[in-house]
Amino acid sequence: MVQVARDVDAGVLEPACAGVAEVYLESLLRATDAALGAFEAELRGLCGPSDEEVFRAVERVVLALNAVDRDPVHGGAGFCTEEREQLCAYVDLTLGEYGVDVAALLARSGIVRAGITDAWRDW
Repeated sequence: MVQVARDVDAGVLEPACAGVAEVYLESLLRATDAALGAFEAELRGLCGPSDEEVFRAVERVVLALNAVDRDPVHGGAGFCTEEREQLCAYVDLTLGEYGVDVAALLARSGIVRAGITDAWRDW
């Protein structure tokens, strides 16, 4: 708890995330942030992406999150149901933020909205 307070004071940790830091191992949080950051960076680099390019980006982030979830360095900590749902929603929302019409993409592919990560997701 003392370290979390220091991190908030130093600006390393957002105050809204302080409670999460007490529940999750730092290694799990950092690895998850790295996977999501790489996903965002990949989307930033796409210009008018094809459906295939978008699905490849989704596949890469999901496979990265699979690796995070089962990495023994986190002491058995992984994603529970709520986090899984949040990660799926994050992928969907982030695609939209980067200009992907997610509803149209999924309709063209015959995938339901909640299933965008299902083809690769182990968590």
